[in-house]
Amino acid sequence: MSFETVPQIRIRVAKDLPLRTDGDWVLYWMTAFRRTGSNFALQHARDLAKKLNKPLVILEALRVRYRWASDRFHRFVIDGMIDNRAATADTDALYYPYVESKPGEGSGLVGELAQRACAVVSDDYPCFFHPSMIAVVSRKIVCRFELVDSNCLMPLSIAERTFTVAHSYRRHMQKVLPIHLECMPDLRPLDKRSTRGLPKLLKLPNTIAKRWPAADLEKLTSEGGLTAIPIDHSVLPTTMHGGSKAADKLLLQFLNRRLASYNHDRNEPDSEGSSELSPYLHFGHISPHEIFQKLMEKVGWHPGMFHKPNGKVNGFWGVREDAEAFLDQLCTWREIGFNMCWREPNFDRFESLPVWAQQTMNEHAADPREHVYSLEQLDAAGTYDSIWNAAQRQLVREGRIHNYLRMLWGKKIYQWSSTPQAALEAMIELNNKYALDGRDPNSYSGIFWVLGRYDRAWGPERPVFGKLRYMTSANTAKKHALTEYLKRYAKSEDPRGSVSPRR
Repeated sequence: MSFETVPQIRIRVAKDLPLRTDGDWVLYWMTAFRRTGSNFALQHARDLAKKLNKPLVILEALRVRYRWASDRFHRFVIDGMIDNRAATADTDALYYPYVESKPGEGSGLVGELAQRACAVVSDDYPCFFHPSMIAVVSRKIVCRFELVDSNCLMPLSIAERTFTVAHSYRRHMQKVLPIHLECMPDLRPLDKRSTRGLPKLLKLPNTIAKRWPAADLEKLTSEGGLTAIPIDHSVLPTTMHGGSKAADKLLLQFLNRRLASYNHDRNEPDSEGSSELSPYLHFGHISPHEIFQKLMEKVGWHPGMFHKPNGKVNGFWGVREDAEAFLDQLCTWREIGFNMCWREPNFDRFESLPVWAQQTMNEHAADPREHVYSLEQLDAAGTYDSIWNAAQRQLVREGRIHNYLRMLWGKKIYQWSSTPQAALEAMIELNNKYALDGRDPNSYSGIFWVLGRYDRAWGPERPVFGKLRYMTSANTAKKHALTEYLKRYAKSEDPRGSVSPRR
């Protein structure tokens, strides 16, 4: 594996202008990969700064006007800002955190920094508000503007088609990924070795810093620190801290304590078997490359252990079964979702589902439903089903649902909705409102899997479900131990989340 220049296939030009050699700095606008390690975008910005012998400015901003903005998501991002500030404190880069206090307050900041930049580099993330935000800002930037893909182990642009089933994507991944593992991002792109000779900018010009002052991160993370910001204060922070430090700690805990039983425990609600890394992947606080490298170090893997591509979950990597199962989640199921979002603009619409799935749901749309619940009833976990209610309460309190129960959660929403479209709207709304890993290609994969994406037609054909895969709470209770899970998420008068104590 090499750690040299960023592969050209990961770089996309958003504004094709020459590099300005008379600019004052190179700007890295950190929007999705909110980390200072294993970040191709940051690495590319550093390389441009070294090439031009200019200071590197890192802007990490958090705006108010994004859908589902809440204390939960703001706090998680700001936790990460604290880590990024600490990680850059002894480097030659200037890190500048900015948090809007009211809608539109930050408008113009990127453009103003770009006015004096040699070039702007940002993150090429294919989901949520990012593509439209980049399109708007690129029209205002007056220098070269490049986007860098640091989303997955494989570059998103490498696939020439949209994959519709995991088996075909897995075969593609097994054939192509080994080549891209030969070039990994720098683990520490801002260390002294990597930035030797880079000019240092001590602060931004007063004209910029006074209009858009740096965020007081300690005040924002103190009790009541987010109160004045117009976001949803009913969705409270959870006990899970954001940031790269928390992500690294959680990864080590998983590798040392949970990996050995991952293949079994990840599907058991009464077991703590999952990695719990998905929120950190979503907010960019940890990279898939770092996860891959540390996992493979743990199991003693090297490239000579590759087996012939077979499209199967086990047997390709040549490592033990638990590690193969986790690698399938990281390399197949996570990345197939990015493939869909990257290639299909309507990835979050009902019309993006397979034709057979749309057809069977339309054919059964008029079937009588035994129960139909409103979005408000679902949000409040007000159904007759104790297992579903527990899963919804976990989502509200902790910002996550156990992996297996998330599938049942979606299937029951479909069964209890007046139309398939209403079911999809409810799943997206609840997941994106509460889940720390929501608003992400991987979470859209999970939601749309409920309605047939990456699946096949099943028999026998049933009322309401038609040929969709059928799941019930009764069967779930027979297959899985749920006693402790149901106790843990029993009905209570808790608020819409769990307040996270200060560090």
